[in-house]
Amino acid sequence: MIALSNSSPISRLGLPIHGAANPGITPGVTTPGSFALKNDVGGPLMFASPDTPGMPAPSSKTAWDFLPEGWSVAQLPPLDTSAPRHLDTSSKPCTNCVGDKNVVVFATAKGEVLRLIYPGNFKPITQLESARLGIVTPQMKRVAEREPHFDTLFPGQGAVAVRDEIAAGRLVIPANINHLQHKLDPMAIGRASKTKVNANMGASPVSSGTDEEVEKLKWAEKWGADTVMDLSTGGDLDACRDAILRNSTVPIGTVPIYSMIIGKKIEDLDWPTIESSLHHQAKQGVDYFTIHAGVRRAHLKYVKNRLIGIVSRGGSLLAKWMLVHNQENIMYTRWEEICDILRQYDVTFSIGDGLRPGGLADATDDAQLAELETLGELTERAWRKGVQVMIEGPGHVPFDQIEYNAKIQRTLCHGAPFYVLGPLVTDMFPGYDHITSCIGATSMAYHGAAMLCYVTPKEHLGLPKKDDVKQGCIAYKIAAHAADIALGIPGTRDRDDELTKARAALNWEKHFELSFDPDTARAYHDEDLDVDTDFCAMCGHDWCSVRISKEIQEFASGKADGFERMGGADGDKPGAPKKSAALTAEQQEILAKRGVLSPDEIHKLASKTKKALNVHVGEKATCHSDYVDPDAAKSLIEQKAGREVLVPLDVRPALGIAKEDRVV
Repeated sequence: MIALSNSSPISRLGLPIHGAANPGITPGVTTPGSFALKNDVGGPLMFASPDTPGMPAPSSKTAWDFLPEGWSVAQLPPLDTSAPRHLDTSSKPCTNCVGDKNVVVFATAKGEVLRLIYPGNFKPITQLESARLGIVTPQMKRVAEREPHFDTLFPGQGAVAVRDEIAAGRLVIPANINHLQHKLDPMAIGRASKTKVNANMGASPVSSGTDEEVEKLKWAEKWGADTVMDLSTGGDLDACRDAILRNSTVPIGTVPIYSMIIGKKIEDLDWPTIESSLHHQAKQGVDYFTIHAGVRRAHLKYVKNRLIGIVSRGGSLLAKWMLVHNQENIMYTRWEEICDILRQYDVTFSIGDGLRPGGLADATDDAQLAELETLGELTERAWRKGVQVMIEGPGHVPFDQIEYNAKIQRTLCHGAPFYVLGPLVTDMFPGYDHITSCIGATSMAYHGAAMLCYVTPKEHLGLPKKDDVKQGCIAYKIAAHAADIALGIPGTRDRDDELTKARAALNWEKHFELSFDPDTARAYHDEDLDVDTDFCAMCGHDWCSVRISKEIQEFASGKADGFERMGGADGDKPGAPKKSAALTAEQQEILAKRGVLSPDEIHKLASKTKKALNVHVGEKATCHSDYVDPDAAKSLIEQKAGREVLVPLDVRPALGIAKEDRVV
């Protein structure tokens, strides 16, 4: 028998605490909080997991190390203000000034003072260029509003902190100047912000069309997609893209090469076609482009023995182009010209991983890593052109290799945001790849990914339909949210804590209101028991541990202010049962798809009759112990579930609780 000690187990056993913030603000909770590293927003780690031995260190360089020619930056002694201050170089000459130069001095959110010298005739266009000049744009302010943890970490300086991360290249705001004229609500991608989710959609030559894709866009936005990529390869690509851009509140990305080769062979691709297509899509308002410029001729030898070769459409097309022409990748050789086009519209690069692995057996191989090294080079070149950059990452990675993949990208690409497809952690569950991949996505986000590209149940099988989009979005919102909590991002656990209080108080209505998908939660609950009371159909009355904990006066469980369930005939009796509202049309559809209840049973739920419990409209359900004896209530629930009462046991005496007492 272990001897009891007066000291707490936490103090005796020790916990791997590294200084991360508690992700919730609820006072007095018993969890020690996050085991992640102390936040380093404004530094190279941002929000980060502790390194497993052997992991590569973060890069010591940022976008500040890759300024355009004729620019320079230096750190000065502290200032009293964070406002940018332009200096008159005619009266205060600087030895670093050459010819006609401007000088701006500003403080970062961390209090460091920077002096930037740049050409006198320069006008910023991109978010990166504005950030380098110390300018806080309206889009940066909006990001700070949407992500209040920046202001929590830097009180009164949230938007400044956003600006600083953009200037360092660790954060991007994909906001084409033309899309801002429509409905776009600016957002940010980077490891200093919350983890984002992208939803892919698009018409194919054999499925869907413009109207259906716009419907899927709105559906993806409803279910939490932070960005959407239009990957259409069939139908009227131009009209579909334009419709999506005019209707979207989230940034839209594309893979421009798809439209470049419609009606022609890949070997006919040339620079005039590339140039005109990029301009056209940028003028339409596309916020970020996937360009597969990292696939080089020298990398193709590494692909020869892969089990599944090149699975990226853009990567495979450009590989064929190189082999046919016996030339280097045209996207690589024309990179600076592509940068100039993107800069004109503030289109963000999503530099494609054309050699990403398509199966576990091909993961973290020479082809993938050789391309990643090139992506680091392309990042540096884009930053010199003032263009925002994020990096795309692999889609199939064994679980044990995920941390390395995240951290080698952070090193080679100097902290540029990592945008990852999944990754899937097993290949043998087609039809369930939204699950296999969101497992990997949670780990990848914890170890460094800034945005997760969702995978739907239709991955590898066909074009996702409306419900597939919902399933993919929800799976990836779970992954992103779980990673944010684990990283200790301030405030990320608050809604979880509020829902826990509602659950402890057996306040079902508030429980559902706080859930991500209230309709599904309510429908699943009412499938078994359409009364909000002090138990659910899983355990019944006597076995409900939440009810028992709530009844123990010494426990705080279920007693949070403002969470008491109000019920009774008039809805004002504390703790009384409450008959739930009739099922909505969407809730009825959810239950119909499950196939557990018959259409007649669902119809009766919608009109609040329960034939199984002999309840009619206007009557009280007899499935709750306030209306009948607890044993009878339990019996009714067990009978409705289609099983007998096997253990007719009242556990209250075993717990020292008098059976007739409602509260000890």
